[in-house]
Amino acid sequence: MAVVRRTRVRFFLAFWLFVLSGVAFLDRTNISIAGLQISREYGLGNQRLGWIFSAFLIGYAGFQLPAGILAARFGPRRVLTIGVFWWGIATALTAILPSNIPHAVMLLIGVRFVLGAGEAVIYPAANQFVARWVPQQERGFINGLIFAGVGAGSGLTPPLLTWIILGQGWRAAFWFSAAIGFFAGAVWWIFARDTPEEHPGVSRAELKEIRAGLTLYSTDSDVSPGSRKISWKAIFARKDLAALMAGYFSFGYIAWVFFSWFFLYMAQVRGFDLKSSARYAMLPFLCMTIFSLVGGALSDRLTLSHGLRVGRCYLAAVSLFLTAIFLVLGSQVRSPQLAGLILAGGAGALYLSQSTFWSVSVDIAGRSSGVFSSLVNMGGQIGGALTASLTPWIAQRFGWTTSFAVAAAMAVMGSLCWLVVHPERALEQE
Repeated sequence: MAVVRRTRVRFFLAFWLFVLSGVAFLDRTNISIAGLQISREYGLGNQRLGWIFSAFLIGYAGFQLPAGILAARFGPRRVLTIGVFWWGIATALTAILPSNIPHAVMLLIGVRFVLGAGEAVIYPAANQFVARWVPQQERGFINGLIFAGVGAGSGLTPPLLTWIILGQGWRAAFWFSAAIGFFAGAVWWIFARDTPEEHPGVSRAELKEIRAGLTLYSTDSDVSPGSRKISWKAIFARKDLAALMAGYFSFGYIAWVFFSWFFLYMAQVRGFDLKSSARYAMLPFLCMTIFSLVGGALSDRLTLSHGLRVGRCYLAAVSLFLTAIFLVLGSQVRSPQLAGLILAGGAGALYLSQSTFWSVSVDIAGRSSGVFSSLVNMGGQIGGALTASLTPWIAQRFGWTTSFAVAAAMAVMGSLCWLVVHPERALEQE
């Protein structure tokens, strides 16, 4: 009797996308950890440092659509490998800038813009991988795993880089970030392939399982990366594209409240010392990591038992509504410790919906998911860029409670957007 060889190559590659996701957030948040030292060395001040922070998001948001097109045209293996090495080079360029170099502000803004443009490929390319490798019944969990890297990378960055900076200086932290990126990119190039058919390690049993679950490809055997035309007319005709962009705008606005301002809020408003602020500032990212995985697994289970509308749309709508409740309660309780815990719960509730934004992009767009998801992600990054300036402005004039109330209103808006999304109506069926 023949022994059937079973493999799980897709799960290893998904895990490595989790690693790349963590590296992406290591590279994008290292400058905020080293911001004080960089500001002193180059004589920047907070306002100019803020311009440098914003340059990344401008580059990141502006290159989402080109990133999606490249991922669809050339496949996730090549695009992601080039992208990760691009991040490493940009990070290394930051480390080698001399202290006395003229126009340091403009050079740092340029380097961070280039880093943002390079990082734009990470999630459109990952989504293209999910479309080609992951059966529909596993997409929620796999996307949850990929985006758990956001919480893991953001949560581990402060203590790790702080330790390096205190011992070796801020430049050593950037060299470390660059080295990690080069290593992770090399591993992806060696082990990844654009399709399961091209991978020598995929068994017949796994290939059969993948093909059976790729419902959008079941009638098309041509899976080469450049063989498919992007369905531009069908994409922009979708009413739920605008709803998903608006919903992810809300998601990005809320998420970057935690990425940009939560540490400062706990220190200045809630009165924690530096050590306590750092400890409580890690809680939202821990919750993001855990609930991203939980949300992905729950989405798959609900989809299997109740269909795509329940498993994707209703789950995300409820998650965002719960986020609004946590934000309002957490900003109003008197106890600083309780406030930190409740607000961290809000970050967790928010990330229950994370994988659904990306899973539904594959459900709807199929072979065009790289482009479709890049448009959705663009909305999220615009929301994040708005947070950087609007949140402290509101807090200064109306108080931090109002800043969190605005974020809660965004969550309610995002929840309502999901009610008009229809993942059961795929582009290829229209």
